[in-house]
Amino acid sequence: MTTVTTTTPNSTLIAPAPIGRAARNATLTLAARRLALTVRSPRALFVPLLTPVLFALVIAPALGNTVGGPLGHKTYMTFVALATAGLLIPLNCMFSGIGVIVDRQQGAMRELLVAPIRRSSIVMGNLVAALAVTALQLAVLIGAAEARGARFTGGSRVVWFVVTALIFSVLMYAMAEILAVRQPTPEAYIAALPAIAIVPYFFAGSLFPITSLPHWLEAAAKVLPLTHALALFRYGLTGHSGVQALHNIWGLHSATAMAFLSLGVVVLYSLVAFRAALRLFTKAGTS
Repeated sequence: MTTVTTTTPNSTLIAPAPIGRAARNATLTLAARRLALTVRSPRALFVPLLTPVLFALVIAPALGNTVGGPLGHKTYMTFVALATAGLLIPLNCMFSGIGVIVDRQQGAMRELLVAPIRRSSIVMGNLVAALAVTALQLAVLIGAAEARGARFTGGSRVVWFVVTALIFSVLMYAMAEILAVRQPTPEAYIAALPAIAIVPYFFAGSLFPITSLPHWLEAAAKVLPLTHALALFRYGLTGHSGVQALHNIWGLHSATAMAFLSLGVVVLYSLVAFRAALRLFTKAGTS
């Protein structure tokens, strides 16, 4: 009896890419796609920069001259210039949500939803693109304001500004995703946008301390995440006015403790909002 032995060539097994790496690659690819859609021409890049330049070069100095009072022109101009960051971040992130709606109605969102990628990567890609544009706007704002005469302090406390701006931007983009699901048409979305992006600006210590408000409004202002974000912006870049803004909220003696408390508030809002945004986006994609 003859035994036949069959020899099969060695095969090389190619292991799939780790899930974390695949998700990261998908996120970066989707972010590049969103940026390409957002900034299609030099005009599309230039126009969003007009707002921070206008505030830094015209509006903030004008308010400093008009209502600076005992604070002085330069000090109040710096105060308002940083307050502008509290308006730019919500507006820019919220307007990014319109692109999500248009993409769902006329773009490639349906194809992306059935692609072999995590749906959270779609949200993360859009978030990264929104953060990139927002960072550019903030850099232009700070640079133009300083060139106009605003006085910003350097040092290690700048980290407070950078970290807070990042976390607050995540919060506002999460709100944009939530609103894009709840208001599925651009018209309805734009109608609801001012209540989230603009109205809180006037009660969060942007143009005047929250202690100038009636007591019930002051209490409401302390709940707004923008109030805490603005206080941290000023704490990171202006020194004394930031400490005073934090004291108006918490009334404690330790500036560092108050800063961590306010940062915790912004982080908590961001985590809750972003988790809700992911859940709603996934649910809307399966319906």
